[in-house]
Amino acid sequence: MSRLSLILKGGAMGVAEVIPGVSGGTIAFISGIYERLLNAVKAFGPGLIGVHRREGLAGIWRALDGGFLAFLLAGMAMGILVGVFGVSWMLEHYPPLIWAFFFGLILASILFMVRRIPQWRAGEAGLFVLGAILAYGITMLTPASGNEALWFVFLCGAIAISALMLPGVSGSFMLLVLGMYQFIVQDTLKGLMVDFSWDKLLILTVFALGCLTGMMSMSRLLSWTFKRYRSLTLAILTGFLVGSLNKVYPWRNAEDWLRDSSGQVVMAADGLTPEKILSEVNVLPSGYEGDPLVLGALLTCTLGFLLVYAFDRFGPRTD
Repeated sequence: MSRLSLILKGGAMGVAEVIPGVSGGTIAFISGIYERLLNAVKAFGPGLIGVHRREGLAGIWRALDGGFLAFLLAGMAMGILVGVFGVSWMLEHYPPLIWAFFFGLILASILFMVRRIPQWRAGEAGLFVLGAILAYGITMLTPASGNEALWFVFLCGAIAISALMLPGVSGSFMLLVLGMYQFIVQDTLKGLMVDFSWDKLLILTVFALGCLTGMMSMSRLLSWTFKRYRSLTLAILTGFLVGSLNKVYPWRNAEDWLRDSSGQVVMAADGLTPEKILSEVNVLPSGYEGDPLVLGALLTCTLGFLLVYAFDRFGPRTD
């Protein structure tokens, strides 16, 4: 796989992480690097100590698939910058275009992934349906009230990073569902950047440890299932993609927003717009509260579809 290809795929993953409701795992899955990424992440662990003793730093680099991760992470860093300064602006001003692009991206991914499942038996069909129902159900969950205890912060880190590694499931959305988005991202992370405190640093450290634990556990589980039950695993992950279409439908009107402990809507820095939308309802373009941009949405949806076709046509074969 060429370095440029890895950088571009990493860039796409970085952009996806900036979009609420879209997972970088989805991009990794549809671009043919998902299993390799799982194996690279799985290599992190105590076993690296033995590798270092036997083979030194060069052995660790090989065990971690260092070249692959380095170029992928470089692309992700650039993608995040593009997402923050470009895609986020588009999402704020022309949301149907961005959502339509990801809708086409995921829709095409479903068609191509279905084709990669060698045999459709009862097990594959059942897990496909189960994955779709689970992912759809997650997109419809009502956010909980949250819990600021350190054990729950650790658990939220593990859940958020695990969700991040699953196609069709967003880690930031899971924090919203758990009622911890405001506490972790706004109060703690942003608060620490503005006004340092040891209490906030402790919370972030515990959250990071939860993320590390979840990442190592989920990567090992998924890698094991791919080796033992590849067809079944592809079926349920493809089902996740189907269920996630609800989250990227282009025309949605807001129903509820992120609120503080007193029940007031949390506003963004400009004081004019809400900080975070919690729930939305899908509507027809004619019922959309804003310019539906139907023609533009159809074009960007087609662009997303063709991009997956290009990945499948010219990228490495993974089956």
